[in-house]
Amino acid sequence: MAKAPVIELHQVRHALKVAAVIGQAPLRDVALLAALYSTGVTPKEAAKLVVSDYLAVDGSTRVNSTLRKEIAFNGKARPLVWANATARKALDDYLRHRREARHGISTAPAAFMGLDPSSPLFLTSDGSPFTFTRRVTRTGAASYSCETLNEVIRRLHTQAGIENGSANAARRTFAVNLHRQGRSLKLIQGLIGVSSLVAVKRLVDGDPVSLASVVSRVI
Repeated sequence: MAKAPVIELHQVRHALKVAAVIGQAPLRDVALLAALYSTGVTPKEAAKLVVSDYLAVDGSTRVNSTLRKEIAFNGKARPLVWANATARKALDDYLRHRREARHGISTAPAAFMGLDPSSPLFLTSDGSPFTFTRRVTRTGAASYSCETLNEVIRRLHTQAGIENGSANAARRTFAVNLHRQGRSLKLIQGLIGVSSLVAVKRLVDGDPVSLASVVSRVI
């Protein structure tokens, strides 16, 4: 299977700008894109995140949070780091909008920005949770996917003119950017939750960084 593409920073910034002015839920869309590219979560994980995975009781950001094992794609908890300033601003703007629109609010306005801490972090444009589709595999096991959120992610890339843009592309881009910064394969493995260092190396190998991009940062 072909690898997902690596989306360059200027493309991500363009996608964020386009998302901010197009669609039914621009604040949600900007926050969703920023979260995907700054944390490497999968769509199913993003759909299962709740407000308290991002916010502390006093309404501040939980910079060093945890992707809980019950929502992780592999059933193993891993670090969920909300340190990216762009993502944090986008999420704060979106959550303030949710409070004003009364989407997932609580009866304790002084806590969690007035939002229900157990409500999904990302909601549909009408304030409802994203739905999951159940499928049964050939072995009889049940699997679940969030196609509605996947479709939103595909649309956000398409409307920005990013070919083959997807959640997998955002996840690989997150890993590749960490590798470009000189971060170890072990650290990258811990942040994205893949099974082995070999899998991480396969993910970051073939980085299509352009010569122009390299030279532009030498001084």
